[in-house]
Amino acid sequence: MEFASIKDFIVQVAVVTPEQFEEYSKAWRVAIENGSQEALLAFICRERGVAEDVFLQQLATALKWPFLDLPKVGVPPEASQKIPTKVAFQYSVLPTQFEKGVLQVVISNPFDAAMMNAVRFNAAGPVEFALAPKAEIEKALKKYYGVGAETLDEMAKDEPLELLVGEDKEITEGDQEASVIKFVNQIIWEAFKDRATDIHFEPSEDELRIRYRIDGILHQTPMPPQLKRYQAALISRIKVMSGMNIAEKRLPQDGRINVRIKGEEIDIRVSTVPTVYGESVSLRLLTRGKIFLGLEKLGFAPVEETAIREIILKPHGIFLVTGPTGSGKSTSLYAFLSTINSVSKRIITIEEPVEYELKGINQIAVRSDIGLTFAMGLRHILRQDPNVIMVGEIRDLETAEIAIRAALTGHLVFSTLHTNDAPSAFTRLIDMGIEPFLVASSVEAVMAQRLVRNICPGCKTEQKVERDYLRKIGFPANDIETAKFWRGVGCEECRQLGYQGRQGIYELLLLNEQIRPLILSRAAASTIANRAMELGMRTLRTDGWNKVKAGRTTIEEVLRVTQIEEHLDALAEERKAEIRVKS
Repeated sequence: MEFASIKDFIVQVAVVTPEQFEEYSKAWRVAIENGSQEALLAFICRERGVAEDVFLQQLATALKWPFLDLPKVGVPPEASQKIPTKVAFQYSVLPTQFEKGVLQVVISNPFDAAMMNAVRFNAAGPVEFALAPKAEIEKALKKYYGVGAETLDEMAKDEPLELLVGEDKEITEGDQEASVIKFVNQIIWEAFKDRATDIHFEPSEDELRIRYRIDGILHQTPMPPQLKRYQAALISRIKVMSGMNIAEKRLPQDGRINVRIKGEEIDIRVSTVPTVYGESVSLRLLTRGKIFLGLEKLGFAPVEETAIREIILKPHGIFLVTGPTGSGKSTSLYAFLSTINSVSKRIITIEEPVEYELKGINQIAVRSDIGLTFAMGLRHILRQDPNVIMVGEIRDLETAEIAIRAALTGHLVFSTLHTNDAPSAFTRLIDMGIEPFLVASSVEAVMAQRLVRNICPGCKTEQKVERDYLRKIGFPANDIETAKFWRGVGCEECRQLGYQGRQGIYELLLLNEQIRPLILSRAAASTIANRAMELGMRTLRTDGWNKVKAGRTTIEEVLRVTQIEEHLDALAEERKAEIRVKS
């Protein structure tokens, strides 16, 4: 279409007056000269504050074209095969339907003559156009063609394939690097954009599967079917970026990559292990700066937050945080350290690895290959005159003994244990070989935690739940009739998952004169748990129910992460029944 026709149409749909169109056109040309790549329509929409989808609906009416709600539209293979991958991604166009020899193609800018000519040329037949927002088209392209599909097409043309090694640099959305480098960068970019914490490259006999872990749950990423052909080159590229030996494919290796995305420093920990069908690669994405959370942002109940603030200001003792891998233990410990970090305190940590760098805190990384273990590092830390020590994990008797000795000689010690709940921490330490009297006299508190997904605020809606079901799962009886329940129905913001972000649920056990005799007598974890609950300890599930009642998460999430708590709830009910019988 000619330039005049653009003006006619935009004026016709009452977005701007002719005079305003001229003003915006001049401003747009200046922006283009300064390096902007924004289309005229998008520029006018942004300047006018008009939503793109609203404007395109008006434009579709004027052009007598369909306006499509792409998330609800399926793309059959016979349609997607009519337009080459490179053309579809280059111009952001999506073939959506092929019926009776006519191809329907959805676009976002009907005034791009080069794009329309390219579509007609490659379709080699009649084309019917439809409109949809550009962002929706780009999401659909990744869904139906696969992330980086256009890059793999370029790689296919350039065979035989060679690994092109360039300097690591800032990763941007439209990377135009050599094909292998570009594809890996695209994978990392997509993971960052989707808030993924891990990327897994998993080879099998007939495919290379790539999965992202988002909010603790693994999701398979749509990938082009021909990806398996480039497995060796892609894994070699990752190994080069992370400083590994690309010739060694029989042994596991570890490395790290530092990149910058949208101005944020991303530290990527890389691990490879040999499998039957090639090396499996895992990337852990750590965003520096996101860890500096205050205690008030971790989701503690006011009573527990007050108790924790008192504990972390004590001059000595051990504060243990327990939970499985990925339950947020490190985040909690870093928040504790950040809260008490001051000029008057010397804080030293020993970690494997140092996940986040904290200013003003001395951090040591474990190096088992040269003999720098938790125990050895901790022993030498005690000669450094620290006030506060953080040990990444107590995993053996030697480390536990030194940590307890440090606590008994006037140091505040933070550490983690892999146990399912707070009371089990005492039995775990005793099982390691620590004398019960040392455990009882050194440990000040134990906190168990899990992470539950937050309901997406963009699609949050009230949910009706059967009362019988609530009674069956142990929901607090007093709240069954009055509580309101919510869930996310799924939207574009949350990838149709209904959840966005995570928060912690906690179980805080404070040692006192009622609990210590039980530890000294080597009481079972269930006995300690019952006594602690009588004294006011809230279990993980109880804290989860409180967050459900507050409308922050769902019943299903709490059940998913606290299945281990069922025995504690059952024991608590038995204990209450015994008390009623005796009375």
